[in-house]
Amino acid sequence: MAKRALSEGDGRQPLRGIQDVATELGVTTRTIRFYEDKGLLDPQRVGTMRVYSRREVGRLQLILRGKRLGFSLRQIKEFLDLYEVDDRHLEQTRRLLERVTERTDSLEAQRIALDQTLGELHDIARQCRERIAAAS
Repeated sequence: MAKRALSEGDGRQPLRGIQDVATELGVTTRTIRFYEDKGLLDPQRVGTMRVYSRREVGRLQLILRGKRLGFSLRQIKEFLDLYEVDDRHLEQTRRLLERVTERTDSLEAQRIALDQTLGELHDIARQCRERIAAAS
């Protein structure tokens, strides 16, 4: 369904097919269907064809960003669900801050562990080079 857009009820917001959305966001249609199966997306249907409003495309963008940042699908669903019930989005923002802080702390701990591991590996490599040089 190339760039042809179906019109939503009021005609102001185009509906787009799954392939258009997948191409725009750089994901597969299978990925989009997976998120739909998990209850994160709820596209409209025109016959048997899935069609996505700007709202659903926005939700998908948030899902993809959340995954890229390391959030679980459960956490992403929680953020999206809170958005629906809190028109000022304060609870969503509080919860997001909480999760972002947890994720940042976790990544900082991983960075420390990674730096220690890299230091040990560099020491082992140096010792190996010295042993090889001494034996030559």
